[in-house]
Amino acid sequence: MLKKALITGITGQDGSYLAELLLSKGYEVHGIIRRASTFNTGRLEPIYSDPHSGRTRLFLHYGDLSDASALARLIGQIQPDEVYNLAAQSHVRVSFDSPEYTTDITATGAVRLLEAIRETGIRPRFYQASSSEMYGKVREIPQKETTPFYPRSPYGCAKVLAYWITVNYRESYGLHASNGILFNHESPRRGETFVTRKITRAVAHIRAGLQEKLYLGNLEAQRDWGYAKEFVEAMWLMLQQEKPDDYVIATNETHSVREFLEVAFGHVGLNWKKHVEIDPRYYRPAEVDVLIGDCSKARKQLGWEPKTRFADLVKLMVDADVQLLKDHREGKIKVMS
Repeated sequence: MLKKALITGITGQDGSYLAELLLSKGYEVHGIIRRASTFNTGRLEPIYSDPHSGRTRLFLHYGDLSDASALARLIGQIQPDEVYNLAAQSHVRVSFDSPEYTTDITATGAVRLLEAIRETGIRPRFYQASSSEMYGKVREIPQKETTPFYPRSPYGCAKVLAYWITVNYRESYGLHASNGILFNHESPRRGETFVTRKITRAVAHIRAGLQEKLYLGNLEAQRDWGYAKEFVEAMWLMLQQEKPDDYVIATNETHSVREFLEVAFGHVGLNWKKHVEIDPRYYRPAEVDVLIGDCSKARKQLGWEPKTRFADLVKLMVDADVQLLKDHREGKIKVMS
């Protein structure tokens, strides 16, 4: 019998890659999407456009993490074997402008989902998308599963609550519930407001003569950047373990925004210093200076490790945005892979 998986946030970067992975493994995949006046399923287009992708086993349902009754109803109808909670208001800078909304969806949304699982009496394995932003003002370098949290944004605070409520339901009700503490992970499907994609998209436009300047905030912030397509495999591996647990998923390397600029612009023969200007509006009220994860537990217990190196990831993203712009200018419709 087919395994069934339910993914919240399926239209996002991670959700689309995870859906592809699960379909390739023979799952029946259900995704929750929010009702909107425009289509927001562009990242799922590779599934629908490929006849060998298992698209007939992909089902989308309208719902929202703010609607507890809808969540319970969907879980009861689908009866999934695995639930992946990837939905969130996930932009750190935006969380300062919308702290209440961020907390409601990112934190209380996880509570609603776990409670819906408990109330229906179904016992799926549960994955909670936790974040390196929970470490914030880091207590040790590198950060591992035992490193204390010190969040520096409403988003980070909300993720801490979601993390601990997952642990609480695991210990209180015996749920197979695991947290994946994922450090920054990027891809051509990353949202255009995130700094990495903002950079690679600008590189493509500047190279084509369509843009002159790129405005950014703190260039010295250091992050542990990996490839999202590889990180979703770790999510699946967590739910295949006999016992639930919490894992750091990272590359164990750190690079600054400045380094990202150097590789991205250099890849197309441009000098980033001629095009990048600092705009104080992009600084966070409280900055997270350095994040670097120790993924040795995941390597040992899950058999997972990152494969794509930093420079290769940056170049991959630049190439995708250059191609995307070329296709748009030629009137083609191109979905990034």
